[in-house]
Order: sequence, then structure tokens, then C-alpha cells
Amino acid sequence: MIELKGRKGSGTVPAEAGLTLLEHAFKHEVDWGFSCVRGTCGRCRCLIEEGKEFLNEVTDEEWDRMEQEELDAGFRLACQAVVRTPGSVKAVYKPYF
Repeated sequence: MIELKGRKGSGTVPAEAGLTLLEHAFKHEVDWGFSCVRGTCGRCRCLIEEGKEFLNEVTDEEWDRMEQEELDAGFRLACQAVVRTPGSVKAVYKPYF
């Protein structure tokens, strides 16, 4: 399961391998900010509180957009964080602005 805490609400949804966290939010109508879905705007930034081992590795787009300290703290871009294998993931929407 994936627990998504969005802008004005949250939801616990089934984890689907191959979908990004942002796609999970869209599919289950969790209010999540975004602009580009390509990893360049940073508006979908989130904090992974649990389950990073079920997600893909940090992408080049995330390395280009975010600082090392953010990545070390568990921040990801929801449009780039793909569920590799189903598991328990908790993500909290934490934009820059």
C-alpha cells in the first residue's frame, strides 16, 4: 500500500509497480501539485517517510533539480519516483513553495 499525504487530503492506495507516486496520486484523486511531470519544475517534491526500498533509484532529473542534502534526507520528485515492487510506502507532499 502507498500512503499519500497531499495538499488538502490524503489517501492509502494499492501499490502498482511501474507507476510513479504522482501517477498513483492522479489515479486515486489525491490532491498533489505539479506542473511538468518531467522532473524539471520541482512542484511535486515529496518526502519519503517509509519504503524508499520499493522505489527506483534517484533519477538524473532529480540529481539535476535537487541538492544532495535533500536526497539524503529522503526527498524525491513524485513524477520520478517509480514503484519497483509493491510494498508499504509513505510519501508526504513537500513543495518548495
